[in-house]
Amino acid sequence: MALRDIFLGPIYIARALATTFKHNTKPIVTIEYPEMQKAVPPRERGRHILHRYANGLEKCVGCELCAIACPVGCIVVEAAENTPDHRVSPGERYAKRYEINLLRCIYCGMCEEACPYDAITMGPRYDLGAPSAQAVPRKW
Repeated sequence: MALRDIFLGPIYIARALATTFKHNTKPIVTIEYPEMQKAVPPRERGRHILHRYANGLEKCVGCELCAIACPVGCIVVEAAENTPDHRVSPGERYAKRYEINLLRCIYCGMCEEACPYDAITMGPRYDLGAPSAQAVPRKW
């Protein structure tokens, strides 16, 4: 048995090296993740985006329809009144506090469908991690 292993050992090594060299000639399929990101499908539901008009006013008027439509209740909207000297949105009210608990969110898109002003959409970004706590945006 040991004599057989001595004669077949170089054959096993040659097979292993052939497999290694075969895989080394294939194209690389990995990407350098933070610098390059893979393409996402057009209907991807990723991070939430709260939009503004071109003049800087928020599209959200604080109607709380997104919070009502959310099946898991992860959206909190606190509305406040616009004043003539402090205009935040074109309506009578604006969202003073707009928070989404991303740990509870199931990314169903119901908030996007419920918004009559198209103030919130689901963007193509799916990466929710950050290298440090300061890199995560805290305000919308």
